[in-house]
Amino acid sequence: MKSNEHSSAHYEISDRGDRVIAVRFRGNIDVDTASAIHKSLFPLLSDRNPSKLVIDLEAVTAFDDYGALILAELKHLVPEGKDAFEVINAKNQSKEVLYQVDFETLEKCAVSIKSKRSVHLLVNLGETTLSQLSTIRLMVAFLGSVFLAFTKVIMNPKSLRMDDTIGYMEDTGVHALPIVAMISFLLGLIIAFMSSMQLKQFGANIYVASLVALAMVSELGPIMTAIIVAGRTGSAYAAEIGTMKISEEVDALFSMGFDPTLFLVVPRMIASIMVVPILTLFSDIFAITGGLVIGVMMLKLSPGAYITQTIDTLTLTEIIWSFAKSIVFATLISWVACLRGFQAQGGAASVGNAATSAVVSSIFLIILFDSIFAVIRSYWG
Repeated sequence: MKSNEHSSAHYEISDRGDRVIAVRFRGNIDVDTASAIHKSLFPLLSDRNPSKLVIDLEAVTAFDDYGALILAELKHLVPEGKDAFEVINAKNQSKEVLYQVDFETLEKCAVSIKSKRSVHLLVNLGETTLSQLSTIRLMVAFLGSVFLAFTKVIMNPKSLRMDDTIGYMEDTGVHALPIVAMISFLLGLIIAFMSSMQLKQFGANIYVASLVALAMVSELGPIMTAIIVAGRTGSAYAAEIGTMKISEEVDALFSMGFDPTLFLVVPRMIASIMVVPILTLFSDIFAITGGLVIGVMMLKLSPGAYITQTIDTLTLTEIIWSFAKSIVFATLISWVACLRGFQAQGGAASVGNAATSAVVSSIFLIILFDSIFAVIRSYWG
């Protein structure tokens, strides 16, 4: 007989012959002692190579799901069979825990010491396909939930959390304005500089203003603004909702009778839809200002001539088109960010994954829908 002690956990090992090993536990088998028991007991039993294990729980005073996991691991040390593993003298607490975790099937969840079996390519393909189909199903369900929430707001405007919506507008718009202004100004400056290198050879310096205005208002302004919002605000939305999801705050809202979509998603989406087009307008203005600096300092154009050429180039259609794309991009960014937040599960790492996924997915959808807009406009024009 051999005994050992770890904190409040004790066990005795006895050999009953014919490789039948009995382990008598005393004290606690719980979260505090499971690791120590695993480290010391399992090497001893592995060396004996038992054909049967008898686990005596009569003297156990505390037992939880970690203790059940220890027993499930011990079950892997003996050959498969109904009589190869036996638990005796279990008290009410131990019986209740074993019943709650369904101990008979718990062994399937335990960590096996056997080598991992390679998975067939078709199995991986099937699992990936099922996972993607499940994701699509969740996306469709979330889209329907958002639609119903917006319908409820339209029917009953008082259901919208106006204070939170204004706060999200401030975070998305006002706080993002400096970075949008700086990047757009530099982008307009770069476009004007690179185009001037070619146009001035033909005495067409004035058309630098037209090129900067059309490029920024039609394409680069909405795209760059949307990408900045996706990286700055979209990731924040996903992280906030993801943190609430893993901390079970979303479940608490549902339990209290609140609609999580109406409570969390609608204010963020409305704030984005209202603010991003305005940010795009500022982006266009600062980009044109950057081009103006190059036109005045390098091309010797007068500010009046540059501004007049810009106004003559831009049409109301261009501005409306830019606003329309901005609204679509804002909807995509906020919708994807909230979706990724609700998909978060597990621990803190899932929050970071949700934020990263929100940014990557948003940028992909921005480029995809901009391509669709380009095709539509080519046929429309």
